[in-house]
Amino acid sequence: MGSGAAERGWAERRPVLFPFLLSLFGPALSEQIRYRIPEEMPEGSVVGNLGKDLGLSVQELPTRQLRISSEKAYFTVSAKSGELLVGSRLDREQICGKKPACTLEFEAVAENPLNFYHVSVDIEDINDHSPKFTQTSFDLQISESTKPGARFILGSAHDADIGTNSLQNYQLNPNDHFSLVNKEKQDGSKYPELVLKTPLDREEQKSYQLTLTALDCGDPPLSSTAQIQVLVTDANDNPPVFSQELYRVSILENVLPGTPVLRVMATDQDEGVNAQITFSFTEAGQITQFDLNSITGEITILNTLDFEEVKEYSIVLEARDGGGMIAQCTVEIEVQDINDNIPEVVFQSLRDIIMEDTNLGTHVALLKIRDKDSGHNGEVICKLEGDIPFKIVSSSRNTYKLVTDGILDREQTPEYNVTITATDRGKPPLSSSSSVTLRIGDVNDNAPVFEQPSYVVHVAENNPPGASIAQVSASDPDLGPNGRVSYSIVASDLEPRALASYVSVSAQSGVVFAQRAFDHEQLRAFELTLQARDQGSPALRANVSLRVLVGDRNDNAPRVLYPALGPDGSALFDTVPRAAQPGYLVTKVVAVDADSGHNAWLSYHVLQASEPGLFSLGLRTGEVRTARALGDRDAARQRLLVAVRDGGQPPLSATATLLLVFADSLQEVPPDVSDRPAPSDPQAELQFYLVVALALISVLFLLAVILAVALRLGRSSSPASWSCFQPGLCVKSGPVVPPNYSEGTLPYSYNLCVAHTGKTEFNFLKCNEQLSSEQDILFGDSSGALFPLCKSSESTSHLAQISPQIPQTNCRAAAKFCPYI
Repeated sequence: MGSGAAERGWAERRPVLFPFLLSLFGPALSEQIRYRIPEEMPEGSVVGNLGKDLGLSVQELPTRQLRISSEKAYFTVSAKSGELLVGSRLDREQICGKKPACTLEFEAVAENPLNFYHVSVDIEDINDHSPKFTQTSFDLQISESTKPGARFILGSAHDADIGTNSLQNYQLNPNDHFSLVNKEKQDGSKYPELVLKTPLDREEQKSYQLTLTALDCGDPPLSSTAQIQVLVTDANDNPPVFSQELYRVSILENVLPGTPVLRVMATDQDEGVNAQITFSFTEAGQITQFDLNSITGEITILNTLDFEEVKEYSIVLEARDGGGMIAQCTVEIEVQDINDNIPEVVFQSLRDIIMEDTNLGTHVALLKIRDKDSGHNGEVICKLEGDIPFKIVSSSRNTYKLVTDGILDREQTPEYNVTITATDRGKPPLSSSSSVTLRIGDVNDNAPVFEQPSYVVHVAENNPPGASIAQVSASDPDLGPNGRVSYSIVASDLEPRALASYVSVSAQSGVVFAQRAFDHEQLRAFELTLQARDQGSPALRANVSLRVLVGDRNDNAPRVLYPALGPDGSALFDTVPRAAQPGYLVTKVVAVDADSGHNAWLSYHVLQASEPGLFSLGLRTGEVRTARALGDRDAARQRLLVAVRDGGQPPLSATATLLLVFADSLQEVPPDVSDRPAPSDPQAELQFYLVVALALISVLFLLAVILAVALRLGRSSSPASWSCFQPGLCVKSGPVVPPNYSEGTLPYSYNLCVAHTGKTEFNFLKCNEQLSSEQDILFGDSSGALFPLCKSSESTSHLAQISPQIPQTNCRAAAKFCPYI
């Protein structure tokens, strides 16, 4: 057809909008777009800009996903430009046959939001088919006695085109004996009749060759020809005559092969062979559904009929007598529809996932009902099966929308199995069902819910830090991040700064950990507010209270409040009247325990008593009472050692010493009782004695060292003996070596020179490291005393000078002058 511009020149777009309906029903109403194009446009040709005609911009096309929904892919939509393109060959004659109007209707579907639009494309006919005869030649026998004006029906041609492009007339080549008349049937088809103009004489000419031409009025016009051979025979005066020129009959499409349809009747007034009539189809090669009895003229069903394929048959029959004369009639057989096709439900568009917060009336699917039957048999009623939150809304001819009709809750119903039943109005009605599964998408519409409305946990004190003390758990029925719960502490009755040092919670598991050891005596209970939060957007949360009760352990010994110690640490005394009777309340031991419960349940016991039977002690009260009267042999001073135990496991205890004096007044109290210091602790006394002994030993050792040094210096008569103590004589000139603390507690290592009795020489050991100027070495004599030696300024020659002066038996004196190397 040429270029795309030329193709668009063929296409006349006619968008048909309904503004008044659009204002009423809003954007959900479908718009009808109509285009007009010629047939046989090449594939890929542009029909029109469908996206632009629908009001969609180029930027919207990727998200709207505009596409075509039809049974056959005659058209496609460009995803980039939105243009409607020819998808396959458009042969009008193949698609619509002889229908005067050929229209292809389909739906254009757009997503996000889901909507569909009715599109109609009118296919215009072009003159692409020439008229064609069923036979290229015809034989016609005409008796020489035939009078002028007689007419003979000739074989007709067929043109698949319509309108002006279809067969319009027939032409006959010029001759003196015959002319041509164009005739038209009731269905609009044309056929030629040959008219005899002048009498024929067999003796003059036995046959005639005629050329019949069939023409259409297309641009350019097309034509075809057929040869007619007319044979002049002897006189057969009367041609056959049909009882009717047109026979009409209606039959149901479900009649069985072999069923008679009708019988045609023809008569011939001649006699003999000229009156013997035979019937035939003029286009026998194209008649496949019916059979004709050539003798009786009865038409029967040869093959099954299908109303959906061919609704009407027009058949031309020919009656020929024995003399060769023929007559023609037309038989029109109308096929009546029966309800033999089940409705078919076809989903044109279907959402993968429907979000549970979708509004009522939201498009979910676009479906089409197909029923090949016609009339009532093709009218379909569509309905949904079951109680589901969806409904079907009729949109146009056999097109329906599936929309939401209730609240969706994925947590209750994650998917719906939707069954759509289509039933026609035939007798009996036929129906079919189609099922589809609609999955419901999750939105964050459920807040986390804790398993308990509140939590109470008991934790024993002195728990190890980092131990798990409780776990809270919350569930969220949503999916994915919407149902993923994290935990945190949002409030507490503890100080905000101190909260982190007490407890923490795992964000993933909800386990609560103690960050420190709890002390029941300091903190008996505290309350936390924990929050569970999902990961949805926006996030939903829930709070729960967690009360932590710190349980008591027996970790505190009883503390005696009375009797108290004096300012100097000595125990005070109580006086008891000498005339005290049995049961007299002498005093009371008062003690407390910081623990609670059984751990603080105190009992009092006597550990030691000067007179065991003189006093009694209340087990729970701690009251000290006289058990009997004071005897003459009883001492005036009494001492009780009382133990106070708690009820814990294991029990803890404390002791108290009671000094009781039998006296009627304070003046009678013996002095050794009032002035005697409190008994000391044996362990403390032992430590004191050890310290004193160590101090004395250290002093004696220092005195021995000083005395030994003084004696050695006093025995020396040479001034040289003081050389090592004179400043500047022994100065080390070598490099300073840092002290080595790797071994022992001394800051350096050294070697000693030792003199042996009876020998004149000294043995010197060389130092491992040179010493600094401030470092001295000590020499030890036989008594164990250490003396300082010279520093490293003097060489071995100096020792050689003084060595003869040193007696062999006095190595210790010479050692004072021993320099080291």
